[in-house]
Amino acid sequence: MTSAGTVDAPMEPNSLSKAETAYRWIRKCIADQTFEPGHKLVLAQIALELDTSVVPVREAIRRLEADGLVTFERNVGARVAMVDQSSYTQSMEAVAILEGAATAQALEFLGEHDLAEADEINERMRDLLTDFDPTEFTRLNHEFHAALFRRCPNERLHSLVAVEWDRLAHLRNSTFSFVPERARGSVDEHARIVALIRARASAEEIERVVRNHRSTTLASYQEAQAKTTETPASTGNIDREEDKS
Repeated sequence: MTSAGTVDAPMEPNSLSKAETAYRWIRKCIADQTFEPGHKLVLAQIALELDTSVVPVREAIRRLEADGLVTFERNVGARVAMVDQSSYTQSMEAVAILEGAATAQALEFLGEHDLAEADEINERMRDLLTDFDPTEFTRLNHEFHAALFRRCPNERLHSLVAVEWDRLAHLRNSTFSFVPERARGSVDEHARIVALIRARASAEEIERVVRNHRSTTLASYQEAQAKTTETPASTGNIDREEDKS
């Protein structure tokens, strides 16, 4: 993901107001994923980037909120909104079921080298917890699960997991951006899954644990979204966020 600091400030006609210029620039950054879903929009930083005050930036963020591109949460501030949340929920539910089944079917074909690879990936994820990078964490998360289900002999089931991963390709980057506190629990659950496989747990137990692992991540996200919905944005809230920037 490109940082905001590397994006050129817009060259707009002089007739555009500063608020309109800020609105167009932020919207472009959201569209090209310079600002990915879950990205925190800090008013002071954006104002500095655009060489303006926070007042037009705040007005632009209000407009983007009305467009559904930005959400506001008390004590957190403005963030880029998730895209198509219902589709995300359905795909995560499908992944939980399909990946659990695919991992269970792969059990008898997994060797120690597969488990060692999964362990190594999970340790890299654990290392990221001290300097959290949600995009890299999610990439490694994909690699971890792929290491455990890729030997599933049911090609149709394997392809269905891949299809749902493709559908999440845009949305998945936002999960740990919205709920970074979920990352540590996810890494611990990964370790438990590998330990259960090494201990030759039944296919039924592995399927259940993998499914619950995915479902817990979804539940964490839904809980965070519910809090956002329960705390509607207001002019006063955004004004107070300016003081925190």
